Amino acid sequence: MKPFTAPLDDILFCLTHVAGAADLPDFDADLAAEIGGHFAAFAEEQLAPLNEPGDSQGCRLVEGRVRMPDGFREAYAAYAEQGWPGLTIPEALGGQGLDAGVLAITSEIFTGANHSLQMVTSLAAGAARTLLAFGTEDQQARVIPQFASGEALATMCLTEPDAGSDLSRIRCRAVQAGDGWSISGEKIFISGGDQDMSEKIHHLVLARTSDDGVKGLSLFLCPCTRVDGSRNAVTVTRIEEKMGLHASPTCQLAFDGAVAELVGREGEGLKAMFTMMNHARVDVALQGVAHAARAADIASTYAAERKQGRDAAGKSVTLDGHADVRRMLDEIDALALGGRAIAHLALVTVEAGENRALAEFLTPIAKAYCTQAGMQATELGMQVLGGYGYLKEYVLEQCYRDVRITAIYEGANAIHERALVTRLLPGKESEAFEAFLRAECLRNDKIYPQLGEVVDNWCRVRDRVLQSEDPTALAHDFMKLTSKTLLKVLWARMAEKADLHPDPERIRRLAGKVLERPELALSA
Repeated sequence: MKPFTAPLDDILFCLTHVAGAADLPDFDADLAAEIGGHFAAFAEEQLAPLNEPGDSQGCRLVEGRVRMPDGFREAYAAYAEQGWPGLTIPEALGGQGLDAGVLAITSEIFTGANHSLQMVTSLAAGAARTLLAFGTEDQQARVIPQFASGEALATMCLTEPDAGSDLSRIRCRAVQAGDGWSISGEKIFISGGDQDMSEKIHHLVLARTSDDGVKGLSLFLCPCTRVDGSRNAVTVTRIEEKMGLHASPTCQLAFDGAVAELVGREGEGLKAMFTMMNHARVDVALQGVAHAARAADIASTYAAERKQGRDAAGKSVTLDGHADVRRMLDEIDALALGGRAIAHLALVTVEAGENRALAEFLTPIAKAYCTQAGMQATELGMQVLGGYGYLKEYVLEQCYRDVRITAIYEGANAIHERALVTRLLPGKESEAFEAFLRAECLRNDKIYPQLGEVVDNWCRVRDRVLQSEDPTALAHDFMKLTSKTLLKVLWARMAEKADLHPDPERIRRLAGKVLERPELALSA
């Protein structure tokens, strides 16, 4: 088995030089590289060794409480002791006040090392951001320092048995009880719904305060313990048996008059929850990238060592001496690099805050493309290894199982495809994306002169989608075209900046292969 190695050089190259994080006022490239190096060492030494044993052992429900796999409590304690939970939390609230770019670095590395543990810990950053945007000063002062120290972790409680993506069907109800609120109902598919690593858990719960559809939904902060230290009325009724992420407890939770407090205004819960969801969607995109990068590392290492067949001169060669294996290795590598560039561009655009329309357009593209890329890369990696890829020993089968959920949670990819053509394409978001593409044509016309034709084609197809009677029928193909068009732009950037990567020839070679491919087009 190839031990996990963090792809730090690729991450720093994409974030700093391709996505443009260096232009963000609070981003310090040298500091980011130093922090990334420290976290990479921690992940390689303490998080990655727990990945396979955790998958085999899984989580257990013991007397109503979740028990994490062996070693996870100790790893989380080390993670908290070193200050990693508070990276992006303001210093005034116990954190380090760093920018989201640094969190993107550590998040991808964390996923590559141990996706299950990353899942349980990752929502705390989004919960802190939600409270900073919508919580009261008292809520911020009481709760956010607990996230920063690692004392508390968070969950996101939306889904119910009869309410998946259609949140108007939510039935979990909150009623006022004295100075606070009381929540009753059931939530399912709650990542980290319970665990024995952090002292506290804060559930962010979307519950109904009126029967006025989505306008009747409000967001609540529901702690696992009451003020007096007793357990709140939140019960784990089961841990789901899943295809992958066995060491991440996906729980069904029953709220039976649980004490809670309102976050933001009554009836504006969806607006508040989307702050957490948008953070999670970029994080999920990076999860797909992390698995693609892991697949690239395992497959390339194996192919360079495994002797198989002979060349034209009759000399024994390794697998990577065969043209079709090289094709697959390059495709896996390009999926990881291209996906990372899209995810980082979306993140940097969000953090810059200057072009919200473009940020809105990029987010669903990042979520859909990067998660699909993760699945495709792990599948190709298994193919490179042949029969060994199908064995647990070489990890890729676990990567394949773990990454599969990324295309489903935080909004199934088809939902993001639908949103692209129905909500974003007719509005200013589409105009912002076209303006971005046109600007790139002017900037990179010498690197890739055909980029103007690629963008013209995208605009023609966009107009056809807008004029169609049912744009949703074209949503899947249009998302593919949009992703490929954006990839052309970003690979042109990578070719331009190749000398800033430790292996510039690799970047130029892959860029040439991607840029030579014809763009997709919808059928007439």
